[in-house]
Amino acid sequence: MAHTLLKNRRRTDYRFSLEYRTRWIDNDMYDHMNNSVYYFLFDSIVNSYLIQHCSLHPPTSDSIGLVVHSHCDYFAPVGFPAVVDLCLRVNKLGKSSVTYEIGVFEKGVEEVKAVGNFIHVFVEREGRRPAVEGMAENLKKGLGAIVVSEQAKL
Repeated sequence: MAHTLLKNRRRTDYRFSLEYRTRWIDNDMYDHMNNSVYYFLFDSIVNSYLIQHCSLHPPTSDSIGLVVHSHCDYFAPVGFPAVVDLCLRVNKLGKSSVTYEIGVFEKGVEEVKAVGNFIHVFVEREGRRPAVEGMAENLKKGLGAIVVSEQAKL
């Protein structure tokens, strides 16, 4: 059932988007975007949001986000040349962790091509353990702005 819900995602189900133009090198021998490129794109939209809307400056921040889980459901291929909209939302915001959902949509096509999940645990740079007080307030506030309501979650 969750797979069907994900397949029905639309751009309006997300709170932030980023455009990406596919490159020739993104294709694999099967003439579609390679699976590893999707994960590169997930990382790109998440970190773009953190930098732009959560005041995160990775080289100097006291805390860093470690990826502890990632997953992708593929529904239809994307290839070169194409422009895709990467769409982001937060499905769960915890004390030190955040669960993101990323929808991949081809420009001009309503149906979602892929939906990924990505979990960060924010830890202190030194020691790599979650801070006692959890993630920094700027992260909580910025990520809270793209949390979906309980009704919209899977």
